[in-house]
Formats: sequence, structure tokens, C-alpha cells
Amino acid sequence: MGKGTVVAKAMSGRGSGAARLRRSVSVTTRSKRAEEKEGRDYFFRSPEKFARMVAGGELLEWATYLDHEYGTPAAWVDQQLEAGYDVVLEIEVQGAMQVREHRPGAVLIYMLPPSWRALKQRLRRRRSESAQIQQERLDVAREEMRLVTMYDYVVVNDRVVSAARRLTAILEAERCRVRRLDVGELFGKVDV
Repeated sequence: MGKGTVVAKAMSGRGSGAARLRRSVSVTTRSKRAEEKEGRDYFFRSPEKFARMVAGGELLEWATYLDHEYGTPAAWVDQQLEAGYDVVLEIEVQGAMQVREHRPGAVLIYMLPPSWRALKQRLRRRRSESAQIQQERLDVAREEMRLVTMYDYVVVNDRVVSAARRLTAILEAERCRVRRLDVGELFGKVDV
């Protein structure tokens, strides 16, 4: 299963980590697949509307992937972060590097397939894309995997439950980092 499945599993888990987790919905110029819903899976926009969003600074990040544009609405992400949620963006490497530039405190987690063979099998099982598109995805994945060292963490997506557990563990650990804590509030709770 892919990144989206792992994120959904992490969000459906028990505990405060799952309750604080939000999945960002990206904007895309590609056509909607039969099982997808507007606003749940993506916001489907024309190339012209997407270009206006980029020009207007509405996107935290955006990238071209296999001849289509994808981007993350910045205002929604900011609203979720201000409300105390952890926001997961399911984005490509191009977009992740833009997030790193615009939000240096962002935590980048690379979701790695358990093997190259497993990635190929997952793409074939989808049956939603031609053999040519599947090969293009594999070519992009090969290039992106070379950039894994630009990320803070790697989660191997070997089993959905295990990968979701590792994802939520990373998020919880990051919330405990001293640089993320409000030290004044912390000392207000601790009798020193």
C-alpha cells in the first residue's frame, strides 16, 4: 500500500497522536479518477486556475509530476498548525524541498517502499495507469530515492500498521523536542 494508506491508518489510530493528525489535501491539474472525490482526495483545478494560485502565493509548495501540477494550499496548512495539529503533506521531493525552504522547522519524512520489487508490484496492482505511466513513475522514484538524505526521517512502508506506528512515533518525538516546546509554559508546570 502507498503513502496515503499509511497516513490514513495513522489517523485512524488511538491516542493523542492520531487525534492531532491532519492530512493535507493537494490541488492538482490532473483528471479525477473514478474513486476520487473533490476535496477529500484532491482539489481538481484547471491549469489556468492552478497558475493563478501559484502567482498569488496561495501554495506552500508546488511541483510538476508526470505532466501534471500538484500543490499544497498554504492557508489551510497554517490554520491547522495554529490550531495545534500536525499536518502531513503527501508530496514529491520537489515540493518537500520548497517546504524546507519556506518552513525550516518542518519535519521531512520519506516514505520508502520495502523494496524496488514491492514498488513495481504496487504500481501494477493499481491498474489505473498505463505501462508507460507506471514506468515513468518508477523512473521518478529512482531519482527521488537518491535524495533521501535530504529528509529528517525514513519510514519503510513494509506493513501498513507498522509504518503508521513509526510515523506517529516520529511525530510524537518531534513534539517533545526542546526547540518545539514553549519553555515558559514548561517551567510554569514544573516546580523549580
